[in-house]
Amino acid sequence: MATDTLRLHRVLRAPPERVYRAFLDPEAIAKWLPPNGFTCKVHQLDARVGGRYRMTFTNFSTGNGHSFGGIYRELVPGERIQYNDRFEDPNLPGEMTTTITLRAVSCGTELQVVQEGLPEVIPVEQCYLGWQESLMLLNQLVGVEVPD
Repeated sequence: MATDTLRLHRVLRAPPERVYRAFLDPEAIAKWLPPNGFTCKVHQLDARVGGRYRMTFTNFSTGNGHSFGGIYRELVPGERIQYNDRFEDPNLPGEMTTTITLRAVSCGTELQVVQEGLPEVIPVEQCYLGWQESLMLLNQLVGVEVPD
């Protein structure tokens, strides 16, 4: 049964609108969300309340992948995203809920991530490590203003 909750806090050098967009753009997600050593393929992403998404993370070393997806529960542009996750692997049962909260601050965006219902078979410290790697990649994507 799923029991663990993960909480992360970061400040990113980007406006909330850009950070929000990075969570809902399939190409952006494929670039920043997979932790180090993984690639990502976004199969479906319907960024609206009630819309579904589905993606696969693939271990670059072994070629093994795991697919997951869910439904967007709440979308408040530039402020909040909430969605559920369910792994397709029956050995990773249950449903996780992830809530992303964004707040404009003087130097960019304060980001809070709360992920509830982590499957027992995934150590919470492994999730922290993965999210930390992903959020560093997110900051590299959104924290740079590239002129056209």
